[in-house]
Formats: sequence, structure tokens, C-alpha cells
Amino acid sequence: MGNKTMQRITITLDDELVADIDRIMTVRGYQNRSEAIRDLARAGVAEAKQDTGSAGQCVAALVYVYDHAARDLASRLTDGYHHHHNLALATLHVHLDEETCMEVTALRGSNGDVRHFADHVIAERGVRYGRVVTIPTDGKRRRHSHQK
Repeated sequence: MGNKTMQRITITLDDELVADIDRIMTVRGYQNRSEAIRDLARAGVAEAKQDTGSAGQCVAALVYVYDHAARDLASRLTDGYHHHHNLALATLHVHLDEETCMEVTALRGSNGDVRHFADHVIAERGVRYGRVVTIPTDGKRRRHSHQK
């Protein structure tokens, strides 16, 4: 870190959050709460920058769990995928139980387009949980061959 100056701030946290931070400290071996909170804050800031950034290209995994019987959900999801066919590379569909399905979709495109599409899918009525993990790329598509 070098000779960066530090600022002392005061924050108020509820008991449950402090207990969670203390558990993380123990598991990861932090010497004190300040170190743990600094690392957690850095990770949160980095994630927020990635989530809100619209510049650059990325690949992503969109994971969502939904009620397969939700009214017109399958049709709405399919329409969304057809309107964004240039982003979706492949989808894995898993039946978790009689009422619940999970899908994992690999996406590729501009960070803004991928994030917009993922947010739209996650916000659909009937989707119970959703998360997208994006990984920045340089955007160049190289020819891929399995030949030696």
C-alpha cells in the first residue's frame, strides 16, 4: 500500500452485522476489524464499479431460479432471449423440484448490454433469485481451433 494516508471514520453497525464481520475475521485470519472492513469495502467498491460500468466488453454467467408455473414467464423469458440473441451463448436448464427451475446462461457483449439484459431477466415476475457475474474481456474474438 505504500505511504497512503488513512482517515479515521466512525460507523454504526447492528449486532448481527458485527457478528458476521467477526466470523469473517476468524475464518480469514484478520488481525482486527479495521483490516476486515477495509478488505470488504474494497471488494464491495470493485463489485459496484463492475456492476454499474457500461464501458468495455465482458463475458458473464447469469444464474436465476424461477417458478416454472408462473404465468407467461417462460414465454417472456424466451422473448427476451430472442430479442438479445447476440448476447446469449448457451443456457443450462435444471429442474430443482416440481415447481422450481434454475437456468445458467453464458453471455458475451458490452458490459452495459449484458448488465441491462441480466437485470431485465432477474426482475421478471416469477424469478425468485438471480445473480450475474461479469468478467471483463478485451472484446477481441479470436479464431479457436482444436487442431494441433
